[in-house]
Amino acid sequence: MELKTLITEPWDDYGLIDSGHGRKLERFGRFRFIRPEPQAMWAPATSDWQADGDFIAASDEDGGGKWHLSRDVPRGGWHMKWEEVRFLAQNTPFRHLAFFPDMMPQWEWARERTQEGSEMLNLFGYTGVGTLALAGKGGRVTHVDASKKSVEAGKANAFLSDMSDRPIRWMVDDAVKFAAREVRRARRYDGIILDPPKFGRGPDGEVWRLEEHLPGLIQHCRNVLDKNSRFLVLTVYAVRMSALAIGALLEQMLGDLGGRIEVGEMAVREEARGLLLPTAIFARWVND
Repeated sequence: MELKTLITEPWDDYGLIDSGHGRKLERFGRFRFIRPEPQAMWAPATSDWQADGDFIAASDEDGGGKWHLSRDVPRGGWHMKWEEVRFLAQNTPFRHLAFFPDMMPQWEWARERTQEGSEMLNLFGYTGVGTLALAGKGGRVTHVDASKKSVEAGKANAFLSDMSDRPIRWMVDDAVKFAAREVRRARRYDGIILDPPKFGRGPDGEVWRLEEHLPGLIQHCRNVLDKNSRFLVLTVYAVRMSALAIGALLEQMLGDLGGRIEVGEMAVREEARGLLLPTAIFARWVND
């Protein structure tokens, strides 16, 4: 089991400008936003933060909160770009901006293992930036998310990226049920991206609890992979879980396929000082 740190470096349309005292200042295209960040325990590089919006978290432990935005921020979103993928960023009620920039190293890594015609599965695919990253390299992608709104956003991002004609299956479905059906259909995939939430609900009210349901989902994923498959990527946010633990889970479930397991942390590099702000843990199986 190899231990790694995956770092999101700044790019033209995104950067972590500064962080500290439990907050972070980021740029998303032409706009700057402040969001809560418990991992930023240090002092910021400067206290003079100029932003177009600030997310004020609720006092309860279940999250929530509200954006306070300037009049210049388009409530319907604005265009951003990563590589050939164009997409709409937007201030969501969940403090996110309709995509997760710290997934960039995973997108790059998965793209390196994607060839023309590769069969890819993106579970919990959200608004499709990762899906389009794979499609841009010739992958045939099945995109699954329980939210119809997120899947529609993914289709809109495909249009923005001139990829509406790419072989992408857009599925509004519960990830566990969909994966189980793919096993029964004897489908196989060359690569799988898993980015599950801590808690969620499927389109028919199905309940997802990460600690409870992840092992079963990984088993389904194992059953649609074979020794010619290339990878499985699992990222985990906002949960008390170890990278070593999820790495051991993948090792147990996928060990018979050969290859190797990589585990570690994901982080974003701050532009002000080069500090690394941790965001998530990951484990991935790779068969080179």
